[in-house]
Amino acid sequence: MQESIEKILSPIITPMVGILWGPAMLALLVGGGVYISFRIGFIQVRHFTYMWRQTFGGLISKKYRVEIDAEGELSPFQAVTTALASTVGASNIVGVPVAIFFGGPGAVFWMWVTAVVGMATKYAEVVLGVMYREKNVKGEFVGGPMYYLKNGLKSKFLGNAYAFLFMLTIISGIMVQANSAAGSAENLGITPTASGIIITGIVGIIVFGGVTRIGKVSEKFVPFMAGLYVLGALGIIAANITTIPSVFAMIFSDAFTGRAAVGGFAGSTLALTIRNGMARGAYSNEAGMGSAAIAHASAKTDHPVRQGMWGMFGVFFDTLLICTVTALVVLSTGIWTDGTISASAMPAQVFTNFYGPLGGIVVSASLLLFVISTIYVILFYGERLAEYLFGYKFSLVMRFVYLGACFAGAVGGLQFVWMFLDLLFGLSVIPNMIGVLGLTGVVAKQTKEFFNSEEYYLKDIKNYKKLS
Repeated sequence: MQESIEKILSPIITPMVGILWGPAMLALLVGGGVYISFRIGFIQVRHFTYMWRQTFGGLISKKYRVEIDAEGELSPFQAVTTALASTVGASNIVGVPVAIFFGGPGAVFWMWVTAVVGMATKYAEVVLGVMYREKNVKGEFVGGPMYYLKNGLKSKFLGNAYAFLFMLTIISGIMVQANSAAGSAENLGITPTASGIIITGIVGIIVFGGVTRIGKVSEKFVPFMAGLYVLGALGIIAANITTIPSVFAMIFSDAFTGRAAVGGFAGSTLALTIRNGMARGAYSNEAGMGSAAIAHASAKTDHPVRQGMWGMFGVFFDTLLICTVTALVVLSTGIWTDGTISASAMPAQVFTNFYGPLGGIVVSASLLLFVISTIYVILFYGERLAEYLFGYKFSLVMRFVYLGACFAGAVGGLQFVWMFLDLLFGLSVIPNMIGVLGLTGVVAKQTKEFFNSEEYYLKDIKNYKKLS
């Protein structure tokens, strides 16, 4: 039955996805990010140092820490780690070598470009998410694209469209992520049924604790899982440090030329190089998809722009750090030219070659942790979307639907649903980007107010100078 449904739907859905995620979508995401960057004065470049001090700097030094007395369920750090929990995932490990395999080393450069402009888009989404948030029946802040579409753009239709499309996206997204987690667990000797029960149980325990528990888990879970993978990758990069200058030279030169086939390498034209790099960057950090604004809307902050800094940091951490580390691992070892290994398996193979069997376990464990974190956060997003559309009680019903999808995905059920993921994801982007682009003037006004205010930016700079 399932196979027959797939045979009927696949010839219809596949071409639609190809069109939707083609040049037009990349133009919307990247071109939109460039437009937003111009409107807000390239804040991600001009105020990068300030962003760094406000985010990572405040975590490691009291000198840069800003004490905020404001309403909200999550600290700024909990909000960004919750958002990162959904974006830092399998795509950071297996997606990057796929982009390199089909787009060549130059794809990494275009991934960086997409991340830089994506920082502006994510910043705008977070600013709007905080600006137009509301309180629900429990007194918690709720926000995201559906709220700024309704309250900012004054389009209830687009708000409903985004919420409905993204709510359906999350069902298929949870199933795909759960199946990926079960695959990683199999590498550790755990059967799909057992992993389905374990993963669903872990996710259930987290989400039944509400947004506060999700934030508390994320602030510990995300640094641990990212640190585990990044430290392992840095060991490999350090061992191949002499090749790094040539790797960077290759990335920059191939970014504008493409690369002809080499041995088992699939080969690339310049168009494929740009497309694969930009697509990987956009899909990795989800700038333009609006999801992070749902988490950041729950943050304790005294100004939308201050929380926007954390939004930019999220893109930097996800794409410019973790994806770059993966790219350097694949390129510095030369495994990307080996046509006998599938692109998605390259990082695991490199780790195994370098660390022995333990290396493969590290990659499998990292993938498993990344995917579990993605599931519990997008499930939380799904509840917020259901609450927006049909009320708080219905969101609790959807919690069980999502948990059921988690188990079904882990054991490989209803695979035909998965083919809708990219289609629904892409359709969700459109109303969100309409809202962000339509409200860019509001974001620009908030940005100007913040950076010209004695109460915010100018006060912070004076304090930094006093403590220097």
